[in-house]
Amino acid sequence: MSQPLDKDGQPLSRSFNKTRLQNRTLDELIGLCKGVLADGAVTQEEAEFLQEWLLANSQVADVWPANVLYDRISRMLADGTLDSDEEEELIQTLLEITGGPVLDPAVASMSTGLPLDDPPPVIIFQDQQFCLTGRFVYGSRRECESEVVARGGSAQKSPTLKTNYVVIGLAGSRDWIHSTHGRKIEAAVRLRDKGIPVRIVTEEHWVNSL
Repeated sequence: MSQPLDKDGQPLSRSFNKTRLQNRTLDELIGLCKGVLADGAVTQEEAEFLQEWLLANSQVADVWPANVLYDRISRMLADGTLDSDEEEELIQTLLEITGGPVLDPAVASMSTGLPLDDPPPVIIFQDQQFCLTGRFVYGSRRECESEVVARGGSAQKSPTLKTNYVVIGLAGSRDWIHSTHGRKIEAAVRLRDKGIPVRIVTEEHWVNSL
């Protein structure tokens, strides 16, 4: 006897639909993990993003790999800091989940589809607000922000109506849209589309303007 189908031709069985939705959610999680791994490192911000995503998708909380990943990230962030040893452990966990190696940084740097300003604008530092996102070849995020402050500018954690420049680290990846720093880029694009004069530039252009 065949099962009754819904309007989309799918079985009405609750257990079947639950499994189908779980699989779709887990596919999204694996995509996010690949995006985080693309630059060969995991920042605390990215770890916190994964933790928040897992909390928001509690329907897979007891399903592998979500259950393992949530437990490990929660333990690592219990003290509020993701140290270097915990980062290495988290990278290995994500590799196990995705079943693939970290992309070579040189390959990961070849970003595609980044919504950069074309042509790149002249960068002015004095009294301007910068949001730096991604991983930078120039130095740590703190070092890069210090360069901005030293030239009379200020640094923000996320794009706002007052942001003048969003600078994307050269470790941007092909999966940037699935990564944490991708959310900042998306936010900047939305502001730009609304007529807010926020400029989106690469680390290379920013460094050349120092």
